[in-house]
Amino acid sequence: MYNYFVIILLASGAYLSFMNFLPAKQIHSEGLQQKDSLVTVKISVVGDLMCHSTQYNYARVSADSFDFRPVYRMVEKYFKESDFTFGNLETVTAGSARGFSGYPFFNSPDEYITALSYAGFDLITTANNHSLDKGEHGVLRTIEQLVKNNLHYNGTYTSRGDRDSVRLFNINGIIFAFLAYTYGTNGIPVPAGKDYLVNLIDYALIERDISSARSNGAEIVVLHYHFGDEYKREPNHYQKDVVQRSINAGADIIIGGHPHVLQPIDYFKGINTSLDSGFVAYSLGNFISNQQWRYSDAGAILSFSITKDFFKDSIWIESVEFIPTWVFRGNTEKGREYIILPSELYDDMSNFQFLSPSQRSLMKQAFEDSKEILTRYDKRPRLRSVSSDFQTFSSSK
Repeated sequence: MYNYFVIILLASGAYLSFMNFLPAKQIHSEGLQQKDSLVTVKISVVGDLMCHSTQYNYARVSADSFDFRPVYRMVEKYFKESDFTFGNLETVTAGSARGFSGYPFFNSPDEYITALSYAGFDLITTANNHSLDKGEHGVLRTIEQLVKNNLHYNGTYTSRGDRDSVRLFNINGIIFAFLAYTYGTNGIPVPAGKDYLVNLIDYALIERDISSARSNGAEIVVLHYHFGDEYKREPNHYQKDVVQRSINAGADIIIGGHPHVLQPIDYFKGINTSLDSGFVAYSLGNFISNQQWRYSDAGAILSFSITKDFFKDSIWIESVEFIPTWVFRGNTEKGREYIILPSELYDDMSNFQFLSPSQRSLMKQAFEDSKEILTRYDKRPRLRSVSSDFQTFSSSK
């Protein structure tokens, strides 16, 4: 989340004033000239960021005030050590006048977005089946709140020009493009003449967007798809078809969401791309939600490092690693809380004294499940151990 700046280009190639278009955080290019041959960029991504009614009731500070920041206090360090972090916002912030609500039509307090900025996110993907839960107003006001909190967005848009633009992030000298699409909007029709509000999975559109990103200098194209069968731990035929078509169109890295459970990571041979080998994470599950049953209570922080040799003009994936996570809901010394915990630490007695024996058992089960699922297709993704981090955390409290 440190060394990047943003170039926004219209599909026509014309430059837009960044500050007029999206007054979010921007780090200029001064000082980014590479003195060494090699540079490595670390990107982190998580799964669905949900907000059921129980969650905002737990986060309520007063009648009209909420604080979701403690949810991330055990994992935010991993975002802040990455160069760039993104995730899928599966709710909208249409304002209190519309009434806060959970499933099936989400509307969350503005503080939910504030907490994402606080935790260290840089980009929020907003294309999913709940994008239109509060209609056009919900789309636009959610974007407004993201911008207000210095967060970039993709997948939903404010205008045709906004949708047809290409977001390029120059991160430590490597140029990334991030694109996002959803299979649908739960049957809620997109307003007539305003199909720009949300990106649906349309192969012609995706091919044009990838081509536009490439022609404007993108070295790495990252796609996020909201697709698949809910609660299924294997990708379905549609997911595999979308992924293959995206590979054929030139995608480098593909991240999925929607099933609310983890699905495997797999590598693929790139076609007309900067990378010789790319990968797909079919579903990163829930990062935070109130779905407290096996598999849906688990998620992961997936991090991938991209290395570029400026002298040889070559670029490759240096590593792919993951930290399995588990969602705690219950009482701590601070009161009722939701907290995202690294599930590896199920037997940590010093930092997590609030965990009951049954919760530790569920956390252990989530850890074992997550390791097996994520590496089912390919063993190259590496489990990152975090136990030493929390030994330091314990001794410094």
